[in-house]
Amino acid sequence: MKVPEISVVISTYNALPWLKKVLWGYAGQTYQNFELVIADDGSTGDTADFIKQYSKDVAFNVTHVWQEDHGFQKSQILNKAIQACTAPYIVMSDGDCIPRKDFLAVHAQHRAPGYFLSGGYFMLPMTTSETIDKETIDSGDCFTRDWLIQHGLIASFKLKKLTSGPLMAKVLNAVTPTNASWNGHNASGWKTDLLAINGFDQRMQYGGQDRELGERLMNLGIKSKQIRYSAICIHLDHPRGYKNEVSIAKNKGIRKQTRSQKITWTPHGIVSGPEPTP
Repeated sequence: MKVPEISVVISTYNALPWLKKVLWGYAGQTYQNFELVIADDGSTGDTADFIKQYSKDVAFNVTHVWQEDHGFQKSQILNKAIQACTAPYIVMSDGDCIPRKDFLAVHAQHRAPGYFLSGGYFMLPMTTSETIDKETIDSGDCFTRDWLIQHGLIASFKLKKLTSGPLMAKVLNAVTPTNASWNGHNASGWKTDLLAINGFDQRMQYGGQDRELGERLMNLGIKSKQIRYSAICIHLDHPRGYKNEVSIAKNKGIRKQTRSQKITWTPHGIVSGPEPTP
């Protein structure tokens, strides 16, 4: 098996029905020179069993990085996944975001030294999320306007994310008021850059830990590029029992310090302690 050019990191926690749909999406990518690294924050054995069988059915390498369940510790497991990546370029998404067939091809096309890529997602209601199956993912039907409306989605301007051709997507990427931030559901960058800032700040639980990582990248001099209308994934609905105001407030304080002090290295990341001297 040849060395992959891209490592795809997918985070998950006890959401196997959704993870199955996401992994079916990666099996059908037009760009195939990648490996899959699943960052598992303590799922039970049924997830491991599925990943083991799935890895036998696909042409790319699949690595399952697992840690014991100690509550929401996504930053920690993502750092372990970054270390497990063997490719020079890393795409990050979540186990509730199904990629369109050209998702990785878009990331591969737009990657460039000195940049990270910022994508978005298209949020689906629960009824539509539950209706999607392997057949509709393989055919691409679940990414089309007509199929989604027929299965519970209310039509809106947001559908432009799914219906724009390459030229219109380029225009919309340029004019969107949305910041080109590092988004955990759809972002990519160079492994060397992620290591240079020491990965995710492991003090941070739910609420903006991905944005804070992007802010340290920008403090390092890495620029961001908007691809939210080009790199398409659909987000499956689910409850968020891990969301709490205490962690959100704490994370806002860390992000404020990162921005005001132009911090690039976290001592609470992949390695503990201050940045090594050259």
